[in-house]
Amino acid sequence: MTTPAEIYAQACKVWAPPPKLKVSEWADSYRRLSSEASSEPGQWRTDRAAYQRGIMDAFNEAGVETVVVMSSAQIGKTEFLLNIVGYHSHQDPAPMLMIQPTLEMAETVSKDRLAPMIRDCPSLTGVFGDVKSRSSGNTLRHKVFPGGHITLAGANSPASLASRPVRVVLFDEVDRYPVSAGAEGDSVSLGRKRAATFWNRKILLTSTPTVKGASRIEYAYEASDQRRYWVPCPHCEEFQVLMWRQVHWDKGKPETAHYACEHCGGVMHERDKHKMLTGGQWRADKPGGKTAGFHISELYSPWRRWEEMVADFLEAKDDSEMLRTFVNTSLGETYEEQGDSVDPSSIMARAYDFGEVIPADVCVLTMGVDVQHDRLELELVGWNADGESWSIDYQAIVGDTSKAAPWQELTQYIEQTWPHASGPLISVSSVCIDSEDQTQTVYDYCASHIGRRLYAIKGVAGEGKPVADLPKKKRTASGRVFHFMTIGTDAAKTAVYQSLSKGEAGPGYCHFPLHRGEEYYFQLTAEQVQTKFRNGFPHRVWVKTRARNEALDCRIYAYAAFKRLPKSSMKPIMSRMERGAGTAASQPRTAPSRPSRPRSSAFQRREL
Repeated sequence: MTTPAEIYAQACKVWAPPPKLKVSEWADSYRRLSSEASSEPGQWRTDRAAYQRGIMDAFNEAGVETVVVMSSAQIGKTEFLLNIVGYHSHQDPAPMLMIQPTLEMAETVSKDRLAPMIRDCPSLTGVFGDVKSRSSGNTLRHKVFPGGHITLAGANSPASLASRPVRVVLFDEVDRYPVSAGAEGDSVSLGRKRAATFWNRKILLTSTPTVKGASRIEYAYEASDQRRYWVPCPHCEEFQVLMWRQVHWDKGKPETAHYACEHCGGVMHERDKHKMLTGGQWRADKPGGKTAGFHISELYSPWRRWEEMVADFLEAKDDSEMLRTFVNTSLGETYEEQGDSVDPSSIMARAYDFGEVIPADVCVLTMGVDVQHDRLELELVGWNADGESWSIDYQAIVGDTSKAAPWQELTQYIEQTWPHASGPLISVSSVCIDSEDQTQTVYDYCASHIGRRLYAIKGVAGEGKPVADLPKKKRTASGRVFHFMTIGTDAAKTAVYQSLSKGEAGPGYCHFPLHRGEEYYFQLTAEQVQTKFRNGFPHRVWVKTRARNEALDCRIYAYAAFKRLPKSSMKPIMSRMERGAGTAASQPRTAPSRPSRPRSSAFQRREL
């Protein structure tokens, strides 16, 4: 017979509140990974990537108001973000706001990540109900649960950041946010204001970083306690932070990649990583304060092998744009750019005579065309497969660009063939034409040459935009099809200036001919980058140091045309070179001291 004391004990057990869990403990108990959103569906295990425990549990640390995560890709960031949402929906109900770089990305996260998590976690299904219903409390970007709600917003949409007070604000990929959310101001500041009235507010900022000195996440991390993940060596058991400099491999063999202990030199292999991670610990370089900051790279990731990182590095090391991506997204570090300003006299001093034909190493020719109301300015540039370049020709076609005459002359120029050192003639492979001035005329011109790689282009400033976006088909006012492409001018200028700064022939180096006037070099180097602060955050701005910069624009457009060329377009000349006809080995690549020779008629043009 059950005694009153036993009945009371059972009642207390039934009505007792759930145990107070940390975020990682909640995830280990209740989170299930969805098959369409994870390569490892099933029950969540924090020990799979033990460094995630400290990041998630910082949300439970007394005295911590803000959590900053500066990281690489492939470390499970989206999943621990969702764990925080799940925890505050089920364990510690609160109004929440998650901000993505764009409204479209916010909707994608809602459909592809949040909805599957709610569906596959019974504890959340009971809290949210049917995620497919279209009730007033359950929409694509706003979902309500007892005691709170989750709103997904875009940093590019001031309206989506307004109105609701929230206790938990999650800023994802802050280095991809626009500098300002319209007239309302900075999106991070707007998001923080939503939580200002809560004494127990929690703020999270995450991102892969961008450029040193102009990265929001770097700025926030430097203001934190700066935690790094220390792991023990399986040989000497000394703790250390995993660094790229300690990764070694046999030349040209990424599969031999291994890690060398900085204390004993012991070799660690991929199979040692799990033991190192589970024995690791977060240590703060600057303990104290209300901001917990975490830095982690792909070196720790159980989903990225060291040999894969080495292969990516070897592919990227000679291309400044690809190398920057590797440093940002694989190492989780800011990229310190070189060549933010270039001395024009230093470039002019290394000019030499190319000879009477296109240099032997050139595989393709591209052109950049800058359109002014009274002239077309163009540069013809030769490239090899490694991005080494030769400025073949620069000139202005003078005339009213709203009329046909300058465009007819441009067509004649594009359709020329040029003698190549390997023997046969070479033609222009791709052309980018600026459409900011005489927009409809440029569109019509590109439409009339739809069979060639002629792109009407528009430059777009701002961090994170690719040098050359995927071309799109557009239509002129009369309905004719042409190819249009946007150019990330910040990335393109950075890449060009880094190439101009290279001092030795090789990948990325720029060659220039004799008889090019000094005005060309002044225009080519007519801008420099400056770091300015807006709404308390740094951002990079390219500013003119001289009135004219057409030569720089033409080089950027020619570079974008090269970046959009398929590798297969270089094969014909490379094959001829491999057969020994005019190989690079048979002719000098740079010869500043070589005496000048008369230039062929192909080079006798109205150069700048």
